[in-house]
Amino acid sequence: MSDVRLMIDGQEVVVSSETSILEAAKQIGIEIPALCYDPNLEIEAACRLCLVEIEGSNKLQTSCSTRVKEGMVVHTQSEKVVKTRKDILQLLLDSHPNDCLTCQKAGECLLQKYAYDYDLKFRVHDGAMRPQLLDTSSPYILKDNAKCILCGKCVKTCAQVSDRQVLTFAERGYETYIALDANQTLETSSCVSCNRCVTVCPVGALVDKRALGKLRSWDGSSRVINCKRCDYGCEFEIVSKDKKNIAVLAKPPTNGRPLCLKGRLNTELEYIDEPEVPYRKISGKFEETTWSKALSLDGLLEKFEKMDSLKGKTREE
Repeated sequence: MSDVRLMIDGQEVVVSSETSILEAAKQIGIEIPALCYDPNLEIEAACRLCLVEIEGSNKLQTSCSTRVKEGMVVHTQSEKVVKTRKDILQLLLDSHPNDCLTCQKAGECLLQKYAYDYDLKFRVHDGAMRPQLLDTSSPYILKDNAKCILCGKCVKTCAQVSDRQVLTFAERGYETYIALDANQTLETSSCVSCNRCVTVCPVGALVDKRALGKLRSWDGSSRVINCKRCDYGCEFEIVSKDKKNIAVLAKPPTNGRPLCLKGRLNTELEYIDEPEVPYRKISGKFEETTWSKALSLDGLLEKFEKMDSLKGKTREE
């Protein structure tokens, strides 16, 4: 693996020949917008927002999927590039609900950020809008297809765990949407509420329902902890406001960490001051349950009680 030297927006950078233009630009502080890119997921170059202009090429190239070459000269903000990005973003906005003021993802939404960066606004039009398919069946995840930009990140991260693979693309063209199993709901599908999809969604199409309405991205403070449920040690963010721990948010599943509901609930019970009622999915239906059942502790608790009882009898004798 050799190093190559190239120019990006007038800045020289030396990186491995296996590096993408997007990652090379990042190393010298140049941000290239991207909605579908994630270093932990397979690259598909679906959103086309990371297009750049390479001298000597007749067309724009996706920087996430194009590897660097010796002597390459790249422009990330040329007139052609900026115009193309604006066109892509405007089309996304034209199909998107105009509810940024009340959206749970406000302040963290990449579509909102890039629209601001490129000075784009919602437009009133008579064209088609994405259908209002809101899935509220789960107590853990809210799915809003109207906000989905079809980046595919949720599908790819779900597919990384062999015994899950719940999410998929359904229909074609403008009617395309993200489906669960054979077009089921979050409740009736085989979804295990691990929240992997929530952690990678760049917009408000998938959000953590147990944090809904409790905080905004600029409120309070947070700290990252490692789950103690198993050896994977998945990362969770403990969010605090007014000196109270109010929510647990799953962090992206990096380094092979799978994320799971039990780990998340275990973290809630340990850290949240007023944890909400837990739920279990039984025969395709969510039901309120006890914390001991949610965390599969019933057998252990019974054993503890028996052991304590035996100790008590021994002392009496």
